[in-house]
Amino acid sequence: MTFQRLRGVLGSLPQYRPPEETQLQQVLRYWSDVVGVAVAAQTRPVTVQRGVLKVATANAGWAQNLVFERRRILEKLNALLTMPLLDIRFSTTHWHSPDNRQALDDAERSGLWLEHPSRVEDVPIPKANLNPADPKAAFDYWTTVMQSRSQHLPLCPQCECPTPIGELQRWSVCAVCVTKRW
Repeated sequence: MTFQRLRGVLGSLPQYRPPEETQLQQVLRYWSDVVGVAVAAQTRPVTVQRGVLKVATANAGWAQNLVFERRRILEKLNALLTMPLLDIRFSTTHWHSPDNRQALDDAERSGLWLEHPSRVEDVPIPKANLNPADPKAAFDYWTTVMQSRSQHLPLCPQCECPTPIGELQRWSVCAVCVTKRW
C-alpha cells in the first residue's frame, strides 16, 4: 500500500453539496403565503408521506372546512414546490402533541393557563440519577416527585386528596369529586 498526498485523496472525493430542502421544509416556508395568515394560525403542516401532506388543525371544524379547499391549496402549493404533492389530509390528531409547543406557549402567554382552576404553582423537582433498567427506582422517584408536588396543597373535603386551591375555590371539592356529581 502506498501513501498518497492528502490533496490527492480529498480531490478524489465527490464535491460536498449542501443537503436540499425537504418537501416538508418547502411546504412550511410557503404555507402561510398559500393559505393566508388566519388559516395558518389554525393549522400546522406535520409530515409528508408518499406525496400526501398531513396538516394538523386546531379543531374539527377547521379540518372539515379545509377539506373543501384542499384542491385549491394543493394547486397553489404545487406551483411553488420542486416535487409536487398528491393530496392533503387535515386532522386534529397532531394539534395537541408535545411537538405543538408553540400553541402551549401561546396559551400560557394569553393567560388561559394562569386562570385555570387546576393549575398548581411550579415546585422544584428533586434530582436523581436513575437507571432506566430499574423499575423500582423509577417508581420511587415518581412517588417522591408526586409527594413534593402535592404536600403543600389543601385536601379535598370529600375524598381528602391533595387539591389545587383553584378547584376548591371554584367547586368546593376537587375536579374528580365534582365530575362524580355531574
